[in-house]
Amino acid sequence: MSSEVNSSMSGQSPADAAMEKRTLKKVTLRLIPFIIVMYFINYLDRTNLGIAGPGGMNEELGLTATQFGFAAGIFFFGYLLLEVPSNLALHRFGARKWLARILVSWGLVAALMAFVPSAGWLYVLRFLLGVAEAGFFPGIILYLTYWFPSSVRARATALFMLAIPMSSVIGTPLSSWIIAGGDEMFANFSGWRFMFLVEGLPAVVLGIICLFYLTDRPRDAKWLTPEEREWLQTRMDSEDQQKSETFHYPVRRALLQPRVLAMSFVYFGMVYGLYALSFFLPTIIAGFKESFGTDFSIVQIGLITAIPWGFGALTMYFWSRHGDRTNERVWHVALPLFVGGISIPVALYMSSPFTTMVAVTITCMAICAALPSFWPLPQTFLAGAAAAAGLALINSLGNSAGFFAPYITGWLAELTGTQNAGMWVVGATMVAAGIVTLILKAAPAPDKVDSSAAK
Repeated sequence: MSSEVNSSMSGQSPADAAMEKRTLKKVTLRLIPFIIVMYFINYLDRTNLGIAGPGGMNEELGLTATQFGFAAGIFFFGYLLLEVPSNLALHRFGARKWLARILVSWGLVAALMAFVPSAGWLYVLRFLLGVAEAGFFPGIILYLTYWFPSSVRARATALFMLAIPMSSVIGTPLSSWIIAGGDEMFANFSGWRFMFLVEGLPAVVLGIICLFYLTDRPRDAKWLTPEEREWLQTRMDSEDQQKSETFHYPVRRALLQPRVLAMSFVYFGMVYGLYALSFFLPTIIAGFKESFGTDFSIVQIGLITAIPWGFGALTMYFWSRHGDRTNERVWHVALPLFVGGISIPVALYMSSPFTTMVAVTITCMAICAALPSFWPLPQTFLAGAAAAAGLALINSLGNSAGFFAPYITGWLAELTGTQNAGMWVVGATMVAAGIVTLILKAAPAPDKVDSSAAK
């Protein structure tokens, strides 16, 4: 009885509702776990520099706080240059082949970081790592639009993005353990070098598997029944057609849309907070020795770093479910940005390691809540090649925070002798992004473009 009532309220027949539930369950179980593993390795290879720094790399290569921040951020120069072209290539050639190419190339570069002899070579390989990874994240976001209807897309995005907190919950302790083990096993090969090698090679293996495991579109999914394939492809084509008929943006027009540029700034704000914490939280915890007289080993630092991200993972999932259930997106992005923007600078004025970590945990939860709720917003008016370009541009401009956050945070730490000024900048940026999100809610709807203007 309840299923009949629910299907009636949603405008679906009981048979159609049953088809949706059965098909999307199959799609979720087939695609999401593999995508999570891919993004887990991706994010780990991107951010394991954060644990390598206090794990011996900074001392061995003679890196200052500013140099470390530059090494963390230069990744995004190459990443930003090729983000839009890479996503257009994925749209043209198919996700299976293009994602495999990205995985193999970034895995090889990540593994080569084990052999850097100097800060200069570290900069070079971090830049090349960004070039190799360009297009991966927006490619996955675009790929999800091929498989999941808009009504459940925030939840699907959250499941995929669980890899971000998981890479800290699991990856940071794992990285610290590998560093400690490498230091014990090898006399002439530092533990942080061993970590880069061990964590880079799995991406190459996943790239090879990707060629045989992923499916480009629902129509090609032999693991669905013919009826399920037809239902899902028809549903997704219908959503794309509706957006195309309403807005019908060509690629160039999509890239110049003021709303796209404003959303890029919103994403910049949340990514600024994300990468400031990802790269500098282990350093902040290591600084507890000076602030509070508590001394932690590299393994203990990794375990403590994992705690806030564990709470973040739970928040990410349940907050996105609430967004899908209420079909409200704007406040599900703005409210976490305000909370995180206030809690992160407050964390550095606490009187003990415990209260500091409570405030940091609130910030992690806020960032994790905002991330998956954000991506359904641009997907309401972008489709086809315009979606490929628009999503990539938003991700590209937003991820420029990946350079500015670690570099500015490191520079301010070196200038002032504390992390406080850098965290105030993080908080202000997140609050500003929340304000822009609310302005977008009040702004007029995106301009409609007729088919003749799109040519």
